[in-house]
Amino acid sequence: MAKIRVALLFGGVSSEHDISCISAAAIADNLGGDKYEVYKIGITKKGRWLLYPGGTEEMRKGKWDKNPDNVPAILSPDRVTHGLVVSHEGNFDTVKIDVVFPALHGRNGEDGTVQGLMDLAGIPYVGCDVLASAACMNKVAANRLFEAVGVPKMPWVAAGRRETGDFDNLLFRLKEVMQFPLFVKPAVGGSSIGISKVKGPEELVAAVKLASAHDKLILFEQGVDGQEVECAVLGNEDPLVSIPGEIRSCNEMYDFEAKYESGDASELLIPAELPEEKREEVQSLAKRAYKALGCSGLSRVDFLVERGTGKVFINEINTMPGFTTISMYPKLMEKCGFTFPELCNQLIHHALERAEV
Repeated sequence: MAKIRVALLFGGVSSEHDISCISAAAIADNLGGDKYEVYKIGITKKGRWLLYPGGTEEMRKGKWDKNPDNVPAILSPDRVTHGLVVSHEGNFDTVKIDVVFPALHGRNGEDGTVQGLMDLAGIPYVGCDVLASAACMNKVAANRLFEAVGVPKMPWVAAGRRETGDFDNLLFRLKEVMQFPLFVKPAVGGSSIGISKVKGPEELVAAVKLASAHDKLILFEQGVDGQEVECAVLGNEDPLVSIPGEIRSCNEMYDFEAKYESGDASELLIPAELPEEKREEVQSLAKRAYKALGCSGLSRVDFLVERGTGKVFINEINTMPGFTTISMYPKLMEKCGFTFPELCNQLIHHALERAEV
């Protein structure tokens, strides 16, 4: 049987470029053998697409783009090509691709843009489609959809740059629906980049300035003293939802440093330390949110469970969660019985399954 040809996309023009490279390295290490032929397509921080023939260690070190054997390669939107156009010293070759695994995090990868290219090309791909990717990436759009289907969300306010420039009016709006502490976030972004916990009005201006550097629309959310719990979801129309896992951050909030730069200082507990009925509630809400936003393939659904009251609030959905060795998604799927290679295989199966509909 012919091998399935997989284009593994990684890197990208995103603040999460380096994490994408590490995720893709783990995926590449677990695809191959007799079943898959993997073409590693790295996207530089400046947006150049390169066919990378080297090993995964250079990807993890962030040195893959220095490989002298890299050649320009792009995913063609031409459905007849159905794959890659590769440049070799002025000559162009085409490589047929069966499925794309876009191991891209954040903007220009997890927001529907690359998904649109793959739809134009007519090539199946792992993960959510254009609409679900875009909706989940935009926290304001996602919040509106969560509320429409009855998935509880902590109080929130969205404001554009003009509104945030009028500080007195902004403060008035916020005090109408929430109290300090609160969180200030760019509406579009990931890995907690550009997010601040604000304990009082005097910290608000700096937090808005930081978030505005990443997006023109800013989200303000009520702070919740709660357990941070996450469910991994796998599948299309009838998805599998993992037991919730819990994050105990080494920092005041689970920011980029706590996720990726602090080693084992943050704890991942599987299962989350919750009563059984509360775990089931979180799982039920995760499935409802996943289906309501039209997700497919995979996502990680994040919640806060308020201490004292036990109220559950959804935080966000990540449509291409981290696949590093310390990431929660593969760890939760392992508890569901999937080894890393089996998980990668299942994701490709779901991508091909969706394309047949």
